[in-house]
Amino acid sequence: MLEIGKKEFWFVVGSQHLYGEEALNQVKADAQVIVDGLNASGLLAYPIVLQDLATSADKITAIMKEINYRDEVAGVITWMHTFSPAKMWIRGTKLLQKPLLHFATQFNESIPWETIDMDFMNLNQSAHGDREYGFINARLNKQNKIVVGFWQDPSVQKQIASWMDMAVAYNESFNIKVARFGDNMRNVGVTEGDKVEAQIQFGWTVDYYGIGDLVAAVDAVSPSEVDDLFAEYAELYDFDYADYDQATWEAHVKEQAKYEIALKRFLDAGGYTAFTSNFEDLYGMKQLPGLAVQRLMAQGYGFAGEGDWKTAALDRLLKVMSHNQATGFMEDYTYEMAAGKEAILQSHMLEVDPSLAVNKPKILVAPLSIGDREDPARLVFDGKPGDGVVVSMADFGTHYKLLINEVAAFTPEQPAPKLPVARVMWQPKPDFKRAIHSWIQAGGGHHTVVSLNLTTDQVVAWAKLVGLEYIVIK
Repeated sequence: MLEIGKKEFWFVVGSQHLYGEEALNQVKADAQVIVDGLNASGLLAYPIVLQDLATSADKITAIMKEINYRDEVAGVITWMHTFSPAKMWIRGTKLLQKPLLHFATQFNESIPWETIDMDFMNLNQSAHGDREYGFINARLNKQNKIVVGFWQDPSVQKQIASWMDMAVAYNESFNIKVARFGDNMRNVGVTEGDKVEAQIQFGWTVDYYGIGDLVAAVDAVSPSEVDDLFAEYAELYDFDYADYDQATWEAHVKEQAKYEIALKRFLDAGGYTAFTSNFEDLYGMKQLPGLAVQRLMAQGYGFAGEGDWKTAALDRLLKVMSHNQATGFMEDYTYEMAAGKEAILQSHMLEVDPSLAVNKPKILVAPLSIGDREDPARLVFDGKPGDGVVVSMADFGTHYKLLINEVAAFTPEQPAPKLPVARVMWQPKPDFKRAIHSWIQAGGGHHTVVSLNLTTDQVVAWAKLVGLEYIVIK
């Protein structure tokens, strides 16, 4: 996957000097056991690092400033081992610019009734501390995540892991750069948007390039580079020559190999992690990039067609959040309306993300009725089954709006021998009619990002952190 750099999370424990040094030493020792246990669980994709105890306003403020400063720190997990007076947290929490998780846990799983005394009570008053600390976060409208449960419980650890993925994506959002090759598709409304507001609110940088810039990069690709990449295709995919002779078929596929090399080189040189194309802007190109785009999406680059930079950036964001697993750009195409079988066929002209493939993709060359260019090569496959979320973003002039719908994807049983594109099928929740009615009524777009590896809670958590209006279809 496209690299995002080393990330870690800081573990900050709330306490106070009221209980004495012996108690504070025990707090630090207990916290280290918890951090070591979480790191050893095998469920967290990123390491947790224990910090000095948060026992004063100055100490808390210094820790939060350092979190903001360090690029490798993606967020902070706080735990109240004892009672920690909330006014100590105000300044530091207000300054914190990264995601915050309040871990409402306790070092001991059960109350030791035979030995419990007031010393134990004072040392282990997480229930007391959680209420005090939670109040100040609510009053500051911090939009923090709260995870409740015993720290050794795998289900609790999975909640932390899920939040970590969102937190890393939140930070990466401010590094997303989208290269637009050509403009938006003419006369289409939903793909338009305020780029300045998107950079202010989400951190996304969007730059335009004429198609000639890409053509120049394509022309610089050497035949030996193309041959090497074509050999890689032969190892990874099945070849379907259909009615083409082998030489013609290979020439069309190698044209896409040139596009892949050129696009990747161009994007990497400019620090771009997402991009768009447009079939109406192809002057100097022999084909609409298809296979090339699919291959780059599989590597973690965000993409959307027809110049839809919002969806391309959203695609990159959710790829980071999902570790690029079963997540990609999608478009609603055709309804299945037979009673009891209602579903939506999802696809695109060419660019369906192979991270969603359930079977070994094949390379197919076939005509494309739009774009007025030669027949492009593309990967064809069927989509994976699984529960997931589909997300769309639209600019309503006064604000951005995010739509979220849970879906149940399934692999179609019937073959489609004449369909020359990959296909993904899903049933929207809670049911076909209500989901589609609500989506249309709310102004949801036809370009989306689907993930079979993320949850609604993760997407909502990100939306809250960036102050984005969101609607969950129910």
